[in-house]
Amino acid sequence: MRIRVPGDKSITQRALLLGGLADGRSRIRRPLTGADPRSTAGAVAGLGVEISDFGPDTSELIIAGRGQDGLRAPTGVLDLGNSGTGSRLLLGVLAGQRFDATLTGDASLRSRPMRRVTDPLGAMGARFRWEGEEGRLPLTVLGGALKSVDLDLAVASAQVKSALLLAGVASRVPVLLTEPGPSRDHTERMLESVGARVITHVRGPGRRVEFRDPPERLSPLDLTVPGDPSSAAFFLLAALLGVCPEIEVEGVGLNPTRTGVVDLFRRMGGRIEAEVTSEEGGEVTGTLGATRSTLRGIDVVHDDVVRAIDELPAVAVAAARAQGVTRITGAGELRVKETDRIRAMVVNLRAVGVSVEELDDGMEIEGTDRPLRGRVDAFHDHRIAMVFGVLGAQPGNEIEVVGRDAVDVSFPTFWGQLEEVRTG
Repeated sequence: MRIRVPGDKSITQRALLLGGLADGRSRIRRPLTGADPRSTAGAVAGLGVEISDFGPDTSELIIAGRGQDGLRAPTGVLDLGNSGTGSRLLLGVLAGQRFDATLTGDASLRSRPMRRVTDPLGAMGARFRWEGEEGRLPLTVLGGALKSVDLDLAVASAQVKSALLLAGVASRVPVLLTEPGPSRDHTERMLESVGARVITHVRGPGRRVEFRDPPERLSPLDLTVPGDPSSAAFFLLAALLGVCPEIEVEGVGLNPTRTGVVDLFRRMGGRIEAEVTSEEGGEVTGTLGATRSTLRGIDVVHDDVVRAIDELPAVAVAAARAQGVTRITGAGELRVKETDRIRAMVVNLRAVGVSVEELDDGMEIEGTDRPLRGRVDAFHDHRIAMVFGVLGAQPGNEIEVVGRDAVDVSFPTFWGQLEEVRTG
C-alpha cells in the first residue's frame, strides 16, 4: 500500500517564522495543518504578518513577510496553544525586537521548561520577565538590542540552536555555536535557502554552527513541505508489526538528522528501504518502504536518542513485540515533552500486559508475542495516542486509547488513515 503523511511539523513551523521575517511573499505548499502550526501562525499574524487562510484543508500558504525590522508589537498575549517548537523559536525572533511581547500556551505548554532557551538567549543580552512560575510560560520578552555570541551548548537541541540562530537573523548579529552532538538541522538548511549563510562542520564528537554574516534581507520562501518522518514512523511500525503486509510512504523527508528511527528499526531487524526522489529548499525527499519483520531487542543509547527523540515511543512499541529485551537510556529529554513520555509509555505498556522497567532516563522493555489487551491513556500527547493506536491495530490485540483527539496537533487524519492501512 502506498500512502502519504502530513507535512513536516518542524519545517512548517520554521517556514511560518522565516516567512514573516522575509521581504516579500512566501509560498508554502503542503504545510502541516495541525493545531500546533495553526497556533504558531496565529502568533505570527499577531505580530502584523499577513497569512492566508490556514484551516484543516489548506494545501498552500501565502505569507506576506514584513522583513527583519517590520514586525509590530502585538495588541494582546500571543497564545501558542500546545506548540513547544513555535513558542521556543518565537522567543528568539522576539528577543531583539523594539517592543515587548507576552507568550502563553495551554496547560501542557505552560508546564514545560523554557530556561533551556531563555538562558542561552540571555547570553546575547535578551531579557525576560516571568509572569507566573519562574522558568515556565507565561513570560514577557522585553525587546532590546542583542549582541553577538559564541556558545558551547550543554545539550544538542534543535529548538535551542534554532532560537539562537533566529535571534541572530532578526537582530542581524553573528551567532556561533558548538553542539555536543548533531541535532536536526532544518533551520540551517532553510536559512541557506533564503540567503542567510550558515557554516557547519564537525568538531570532536559534536558540531560547530557558524552564522557570521547576517544578511540585510531574507528572500521569500518557495517550497513544498516534505512529509513528516515522525508521522511516517507510525506507519513503518504498522508494517513491521504486520498490521499490513507492506507499506510505502511517499514524499517523506529524508533529512539524515531525522531518520534515526529508521536506523533503529533496521538494527532491530526491520526491513526498511529508502529511495531519494527530490531535493528542495535544502531538504531531501523520497519514499520509505517497510515490510513485516521479525524484530529483536537492542540497546538504544544517548547518541541514538539525539536523532530519534520524537520517535522513541514507536521504538518502545516495536520493542514490546520484539524478541528479547530492549534497553533505552540517555533519553531523559522524554520527560519534558508534551507529557512525561517515559512514564506514559511505562504505564501504558504495563496496562496492556508488557513487562517494562522504568529508568531515570529511559526504560527496559521485555518483548512478548502474547495478545495485548487493555485501556491506555494518551495523556494529551499526540505521539502516545498514535503509537498505541498502531499497537492496537496489530492482529490479535485489543487496545482502547483514551484521548484519541490528541493527534490533532500533528496528524488530524491519523485514525482514518490507520483504518485504511489496517483493512487494506
